[in-house]
Amino acid sequence: MLTLYYKPTSPYCQKVLPLIDELKLDVEMKDISTDETARAELIEKGGKQQVPYLVDADKEVAMYESDDIMDYLELNYGATDTEEETSGKPRVHMGGSTCIACEG
Repeated sequence: MLTLYYKPTSPYCQKVLPLIDELKLDVEMKDISTDETARAELIEKGGKQQVPYLVDADKEVAMYESDDIMDYLELNYGATDTEEETSGKPRVHMGGSTCIACEG
């Protein structure tokens, strides 16, 4: 299950939302500007109020940064023509460690 913590007025969130629509993803949207419970969840899960924040519970992945979120969604949920395209290394930063792709 995908969950996106966001604010409708954030330009960084506005970068991610069209891709979610384009990929026709079923994403639970949590607006932290109007939902105090969602805001508290975001701080508990991610440690700060920064948005967008994506949680992919099925793959146990969570991340900030709109560009990283878009790359992750395209890599993991985008339509691909060949298996080779899906075998790339994801640019995902978790737990303060450097991702595989950045170690390069």
